[in-house]
Formats: sequence, structure tokens, C-alpha cells
Amino acid sequence: MAWDAQAAPGWGETAKNDDPFPALLRYNTVMPAKLPTPVRHLLLALLLLQTLSACGGTGADTPFTTYIERLQRTLSVSANNNTLPASVPRLPRAGQLRLTIERDSLGALDFLDLRGCDLQVTIGKQNSSLGMLARDSQRLLLALEFLRLAPACVDMLTNEGNEELVRDLERAQVLKQRQLPALIFNATLGSAEFADLWRPGSLEHGYPDDTSSRVITALEQINASTTRWLQGDYQADNLAFELQLSEVSLGDGGTLWGALAHQAHWLERANSVLQAQATRGPLCAGRIRPAAADILPNVIRKFFIDGIQPRAAILGRRQHELMPPVLELEQQLADFLPADYRHWQARRDSDLQDFGQAPREHVIQLQSVLESCEGNP
Repeated sequence: MAWDAQAAPGWGETAKNDDPFPALLRYNTVMPAKLPTPVRHLLLALLLLQTLSACGGTGADTPFTTYIERLQRTLSVSANNNTLPASVPRLPRAGQLRLTIERDSLGALDFLDLRGCDLQVTIGKQNSSLGMLARDSQRLLLALEFLRLAPACVDMLTNEGNEELVRDLERAQVLKQRQLPALIFNATLGSAEFADLWRPGSLEHGYPDDTSSRVITALEQINASTTRWLQGDYQADNLAFELQLSEVSLGDGGTLWGALAHQAHWLERANSVLQAQATRGPLCAGRIRPAAADILPNVIRKFFIDGIQPRAAILGRRQHELMPPVLELEQQLADFLPADYRHWQARRDSDLQDFGQAPREHVIQLQSVLESCEGNP
């Protein structure tokens, strides 16, 4: 028989109290009036804080706590999983991940020997005090500029018969080509901007409804540029690249990770209710059909399918939108990822895979509990 979840025992009941200031909060009735006013105010604040804390949970917790309460009430069992949600590890600091880049020997050249080459300006910027202190993104862009301009300079110096300088430039070209993947890593995956992408964020109830596609577009553009650079096309839009990194820094990778961990934690608690029921035996046995067999489908429909699954689906879509460009960039630079990054990457990939499966695993648990009642009169 169909059951309205609103009619569950105790559902919708509220304690009636005509006094808007219960004794707990009317400090004049529980604290001596002779206490100094600042002390009374402090004690009142502590009581209010304790009372509000007892109300429990953040907005993001509410759909899960409500669902679990209804499961427990329907099945007359309790959740026995009180573990905390898994923490989201920060990406190691940029300085910890930065790959060492060997300097070339062009700083020792007579700057005037390169007159007539556009490359002269590039090497001047590279060897200046600002160039020495440049951000990793600027070091990458200077290297790309060098690789783009060097062939024309080599041709000019070859025609002039300056063989020694030609050899120095060609050695510098080979070195920068070899260093290019490491330079790209330092400017992207190992940068402060990518650390910000994976910084754990506060778990707002509106997430992920308020996310943007800009970070995904920026990641795809960085990927496309990386592909071209590694294939020998060294053209770069410096301003666009810096803006793309800025968009990445505003991304929600860490928030997504935390939201999936939070969801998996609560669904595991819900699973513990179902497992407690399973230890007592099948919900329906023979021709015995308890009231819970009819109540439970309504609870699932109202509080899980309608209350939790829509957000779970959006989280899943966000994961499948955000991760492919990240994984593609990591694959392009796979041979140059430092050990600290690989360790963090392995934890991230394992967590996201496990947490992303939590809704599916919960559905399997629900089906297992309801299975004994199929066809039961």
C-alpha cells in the first residue's frame, strides 16, 4: 500500500512553547543578578552558541541528515558510522614542485654581437634583473620567444660567417627545446595558479549550481597551446596565457573534491543503516510484509531520488567536465612530473574515483534491502 512520507510517525511534529525565551536563555532566571554585566553577556553568548550548535549541520548536510533520519525511523535501526569526511590534501607549494632549469651560456655573450637580430632583445630581457626574478609563466614565454626567433638569427650569423656564435645559439636552442616540458610544468601544473585550483573550498549549499565554464575553457586553451609548443610551433599570446592562468586560479577543483568527499561520507552513513537492517535478516520473509516495506520506497523517492540525486548528478557532470583537460595536460607532461606531484595526483585520482561511485553503490545497497519484498503480497 502506498504511503505518504509526510504521515510517518513523528513527521512534522514540533514542540509547542509559547515562551519565546526559554529558561535556558532567560539568564536572569538562571544566573545571579549580581554578576557583572559583561560576564552575564558572555555567559549568555556561550549558551546561545551551544543552543545553535545543537541544531546541527550546515545547509549542505541537511538533505543527508533528513534522509538518514527517515531511513532510521522507517527501519528502526541506527547509523553506526560516525567517521568524519575525508580531508582534501593541498597540492604541494609551487616552490616545492618547481623543476630546476639549467641556465644557458648566452649571458656571457657580448650583447653587441647579436646586433641586427630580433633575438638580441629577448636575450636582453632574459638576462636583466627582472628576467632573473621573472615568474615561471614569464620564463616560459621568454623561452618560447627565444625558440621562435633563434632560427632567423642563426641564418643571419651564418651568412656573416660568425660560426662560434652560431654554435652557441644552436646549443642554446637544443637546451631550451629539451627544457620546454619542464618550463611548461613549472608555469602550469606546478604553479601557484594550479595550486589555487585545487585549494579546498568552503562547502556551500549552492555548489555546484553556481560554477562557471570559464576554468574549463582556460584549461582547454592551455592544453591546445601546450600541444603546439611541444610539436615545435612556438607562437604564444602572452596576455592570453596569463589570463588563462588567472581563470584557472579561480577554478573549483578543490571544492569539487571536497563536495564529493562530503557526499560519499553521508551516503556511507546511510549505507550503515541499510547494513544494520541486513544483519537482522531480510526485510520481508515469506508472506510477512512489514509496514516498512511500503514506507521505505516513499522515503527513498522523496528524500534520496528527489532530495539528493539531482545534486549528485550535477556533481558527476562537473567532475566529467573539469577533469579531462587536467588529465590531458598531465599526460602531455607525464615524463616530467616530479615525485611529490605524482604522489598527490595518485591520491586525487583514487579519491575522485571512489567518491564518484558513492551514489551508485548506495543504490545497490537499497536494491539489496528491497529485493526480499519483490512479489511479496
